[in-house]
Amino acid sequence: MSPSGADEYDRVRAKLREIWGYEDFRPPQGEIVRTLLEGRDAAIVLPTGGGKSICFQLPALLQTGLTLVVSPLVALMENQVQELRDRRLPAALLHGQLDRRVRRDTLNAIERNRLRLLYLSPETLLSPPVWERLCQPQVRINGSILDEAHCLVQWGDTFRPAYRRLGAVRPALLKTKPPGTKIAIAAFTATADPEAQQTIATVLGLQRPRQFLYSPYRENLYLALKVAWTPRDRRQKLFKFIQSQGKTSGLVYVRTRGDSEKLAREASARGYAVAAYHAGLSGEERRAIERGWIENQLQFVVCTSAFGMGVNKPDVRWVAHFQAPALLSEYVQEVGRAGRDGRSARALTLVSECTGLLDPEDKQRRESVRRQQREIFKRSRQLAKQFPQQGEVEAIARQFREGAIALSVLHCCGGLQWRDPFHYQLVPGGGSGRGVPAIDATGTMARYVKWRGCRWQFLLAAFGFKSESAVMHCGHCDNCFPHKFNSS
Repeated sequence: MSPSGADEYDRVRAKLREIWGYEDFRPPQGEIVRTLLEGRDAAIVLPTGGGKSICFQLPALLQTGLTLVVSPLVALMENQVQELRDRRLPAALLHGQLDRRVRRDTLNAIERNRLRLLYLSPETLLSPPVWERLCQPQVRINGSILDEAHCLVQWGDTFRPAYRRLGAVRPALLKTKPPGTKIAIAAFTATADPEAQQTIATVLGLQRPRQFLYSPYRENLYLALKVAWTPRDRRQKLFKFIQSQGKTSGLVYVRTRGDSEKLAREASARGYAVAAYHAGLSGEERRAIERGWIENQLQFVVCTSAFGMGVNKPDVRWVAHFQAPALLSEYVQEVGRAGRDGRSARALTLVSECTGLLDPEDKQRRESVRRQQREIFKRSRQLAKQFPQQGEVEAIARQFREGAIALSVLHCCGGLQWRDPFHYQLVPGGGSGRGVPAIDATGTMARYVKWRGCRWQFLLAAFGFKSESAVMHCGHCDNCFPHKFNSS
């Protein structure tokens, strides 16, 4: 490192100590921060609890312009922005639930270059009032961060189509800025297999990105699956596991709102301090549950998949999945919320026996996901035949009920290009030979459930860490050490 480089690194570390109180970075935080300060694109896969927020927050605070942080959930944005505001740092967020006065003040702060970090969803980023402010020539934008980038792969095709337009944001913004302006893009996630990494890089238009790829392996995290023979047996095994954990803090993940409420009522009747958490709650209710859990007023939360993203609670000792998640990336994200303090933690997933004769719910759910995906892609292809060769996204969305999703599907299949974030151009014959994308939404998770070898070996191989997987025999999963898990 040159003398000037060493001086710069000392300045960065001094800011780290001043804001967060840490003496130095954990690998690879320092290298990521340096990369973003150099204005380079980056793709970062760091395990849950790896300290990724500091990696983009610190460079943003050390620069004079604005860094956009595109985030999937209001709860995640609110948690991170509140932590920054508690430190009196120039950060804000925008979403549809904000008070009109707060929204107006934030838009004015953008125009006057008073912010360093602006958190917003893909949909809010592409809304006219926000986009118009960001395109003003005097608004300096240094970079764009895609936080929880795996959501682009999981949701971008059929659930949140705005994700598919994010690659057109940088070139469109640069047209409105002074010559020589650079806007770096960095994608952060805890879980992305090689195919997902390629999708993220392609959709975002990353330019020779520097890659930081770290395996999800956690030597303190014990993994287990147990067969639930009937719905009643599933509940009994869940509460036996919770009881075995004493009064320690944990999470129970479920697939539906109804399951979260039903199990929370049963747990409460058994004397546990617990709450149900799902998308049907108001923002105030969700924040109250998060605070209650973080402050240990609640021992555990029975929640759907949204809970936990960005919630910083290091002392979670266990995670239970009442049903297996649909995606392996979801599973790794969710079990990774246990043991972030480095101490021993356990993760249990309950699954139906393989035939599904006694408890067919898991099998029905997997088949339903596959069927829905096929139907959506089929409808989108049919709908696209009515689209003009080029046009405006909003016009298509107004004219056709599933128009925005159909455009997203076409982009996924190579049948469409974005002229800018708001206009498309069909590619003649593009994607005509492609069906549903090769990514199997449920197949990898189903194989994991049936795996008889080391569970961490399977996970490392699935996420592209072949060499580590080849020598893995973890000694802390139910297949490597069955007696430990049979005792609870």
